Amino acid sequence: MVDLLFEWPENAAVGTRIPKERFYSQGSVPAGTKNKFVSEIARITWTHKLSVDTVNVPGLDDLAEIDVFRIDTKDGELSDSVLTAIDKAIPRPIIFEVTRPTAKLGSGNGVIRMAAAHKQLVSGSPKLSRYYSTGWMSLTQKRSALPTAINLQVLYAALIDPLTPVEIQPGESMSEVAERFEAIRRLDREIAALERKIRTERQFNRKVEFRRQLKTKQAQREQQR
Repeated sequence: MVDLLFEWPENAAVGTRIPKERFYSQGSVPAGTKNKFVSEIARITWTHKLSVDTVNVPGLDDLAEIDVFRIDTKDGELSDSVLTAIDKAIPRPIIFEVTRPTAKLGSGNGVIRMAAAHKQLVSGSPKLSRYYSTGWMSLTQKRSALPTAINLQVLYAALIDPLTPVEIQPGESMSEVAERFEAIRRLDREIAALERKIRTERQFNRKVEFRRQLKTKQAQREQQR
């Protein structure tokens, strides 16, 4: 993961405020998530639209636009369920910029971060990975130029790349990256469970077996990085 923000092109600017009721008024959004929209979010703004017309990068049949949303939170809290509701309501990939009030900050803390999930645009409801995020940064953080890309799919992968805790391999799609990261999370849980067993197991033979399994899981995890 790299803490950075992108310099969105001026001609891609939209600047349209979207009422949060648009997302939680739908019957498919659980009541708990609706409450979080109200308690956590102050404002949602569609800030930029990345398309062939605005960034001169060609789209594909299933990906003609990437949107950038800014979410101003009330106190820095923002639940993944809220982001999921927004992502499912918009049939395009979204990069989120999340802000929190400076009045809530201590010395040296940031006020903006970037977040996103990999979105697969399949028929029906989009398929989402878990959400990735940078750390909090200052609003004066120097922004990085958009990555060079031959099409919007490549650009989308490059925008999400700094958020992911694993290195994207050449030719690897974001869905493959998401699957690899989920495999790492699963292996981390299995490794932690084996380490607990080793600490508490009294029988020597069983402890040896747990150590063998632990080495195997650790090797599998290293292969996934």
